[in-house]
Amino acid sequence: MTDVVIAGGGPVGLMLACELRLAGVDVLVLERLTERVPHSKALGMHARTLEVLDQRGLAERFLEGHKRAPTTHFAGLRPLEFDASATRHPYMLLIPQAHTERLLAERAAELGVEIRYGTEVTGLAQDADGVDIEVAGGAPLRARYLVGCDGSRSTVRRLLGVDFPGTPATLTAMIADVTLDDPPATPALLARHPGGQAGVLEYESGMYRAMTIEYDTVADPDVPVTFDEFKATFRRIAGTDHGMRDAIWVSRFGDAARQADRYRVGRVFLSGDAAHIHNPSGGQGLNLGVQDAVNLGWKLAAAVHGHAGEDLLDSYHTERHPVGARVLQNTHAQVALSRPGHAVDALRELFAELIRAEEVNRRLTGLVSALDVRYPVDGAHPLTGARMPDADLKTADGDTRMSRLLHSGRGVLLDLTEDPALRSAAAGWAGRVDLVPARHTDARLDGVDAVLVRPDGYVAWAAPTDVTLPHALTTWFGPAR
Repeated sequence: MTDVVIAGGGPVGLMLACELRLAGVDVLVLERLTERVPHSKALGMHARTLEVLDQRGLAERFLEGHKRAPTTHFAGLRPLEFDASATRHPYMLLIPQAHTERLLAERAAELGVEIRYGTEVTGLAQDADGVDIEVAGGAPLRARYLVGCDGSRSTVRRLLGVDFPGTPATLTAMIADVTLDDPPATPALLARHPGGQAGVLEYESGMYRAMTIEYDTVADPDVPVTFDEFKATFRRIAGTDHGMRDAIWVSRFGDAARQADRYRVGRVFLSGDAAHIHNPSGGQGLNLGVQDAVNLGWKLAAAVHGHAGEDLLDSYHTERHPVGARVLQNTHAQVALSRPGHAVDALRELFAELIRAEEVNRRLTGLVSALDVRYPVDGAHPLTGARMPDADLKTADGDTRMSRLLHSGRGVLLDLTEDPALRSAAAGWAGRVDLVPARHTDARLDGVDAVLVRPDGYVAWAAPTDVTLPHALTTWFGPAR
C-alpha cells in the first residue's frame, strides 16, 4: 500500500509530492496526460511562493534566467510597490508555468518520486484504513491517503461528491503566446479600451503574452479558439495587433469563481484548482495552489508517521479555505474595477488616489502576494500565525538565515536567549523539531525569547507568551516520544 497517491502532476501535485518525499513518505503521482504540457497558463510567481521555495533551498533554480518585475498591480491600476524590508523577494518573477513544472519535476525525481503519466483516476472508495483507487485501464491501487490536485474539473472532487459553489463566468478572455513585429513602446497587461481590455507583456526575450477581455459575453470554454480569431479580437479592441505571429499557444477562459465547500473528506483531500477557481487577476492561482500543497504536505506526512491527530489534518481546511475565499473575493473586485464605463472610470480614479497612500499600497501588495496570510494560532504574541521573518542569524555552525534552517522540512525551535529549559522542554520532539540556539540583529525579533516555526514557515508559538511550549509542540507536532 502506498502512503499517499496524488491525482494530478501539475505544479501543485508536484510540489506536494516533493514535500512528502522530503519527509520520508512513499508517494505516487498519477497524471492523466501522457506528458507534461509545454504551454503555460500561469506566468508569474509571487514573493510568498518564492519564500516557500527558498525554505527548501530551491529558489535559485527558479530565479535563474527569468525576469523580475519590481511591482505588481491591482486591477491594472498604478503599480503596487513591494516593501523590500518585508521580504528577500520584493518582486514578481516572470516564469512560465511550463518552466515551473519542469523544475518541480526535476526536484521530484531527485527525491525519488514516481510519476505515472497517462494514468487517470476513475473511481475511489475509502474505509478506516485507506483509499481504494481505480484507474483507467490499470490495476486498482490502495493508499493510506489520496489528494486531488487534478484541476478545475477534478475527478476526485466529483467522486467525493463535494459541492463546488460559486458564480458563473460573465466575460470571455483569450490569451496567446506570440512574437510581435511591432511591439508597443511600453507593454502593459492590461490596457482598458471602450470595447474591453487588451495588452501584451514580454516575459522572455522576444516572446510576448497577449491577452484580451470582452465583458458581458460568455463563450463556450470547450470550443477551441483559433489564432485568427484571437488576432481579430485583439485588433477590434486595441486597434492594432502589433504584428503578432507564430503563436505557440492560444486559449480562452472566463471569470467563473468557485470553491469546494470541503477540502478534506476522511482520507481524501483537495488542493489547487481542484479546491478553487477564479479569474487570474494579479496572477494568484498557481501561487495559491503551491501554498496549499506546502500547508498540507507536512501535516499529511505527520499523519503517515503516526504523530498527527485529526485536528492537525482538519487544520488544512481551517487554514486554507479562508485564504482561498479571500482570493476569490479580491479577483471579483479586480474584475469589477476593470470593466469599461464612466461609473467604473470614476471608481478607478478614486482607487488610484487611495493606492498612493503607503498603508493601502502595503495592504494590497500583501493581499495579492500572500505575504500577509496569517493563520488562527493559539497565543497572543504578535508573531503567532504569521510567516516567520527570514532573519539573518548567527549559530554555532556559522552565519545563516531562517529559511535555510527549514531546508530539511522539519519544524524549528529557535532559541534566541540560550535558555537551557528549552532543550529539556523540547527533548521529546527530537527528529520532528530542530532546536537551534542563535543570535540575531533583526528588529522584527526584538524582545522575542524563542520561536517555534512550522515546516511551512509559519510561527506556531513565540515567547514570551502564556501558552506553554509543550502545549504548542503537542498541537503541531504530536505527542512527545
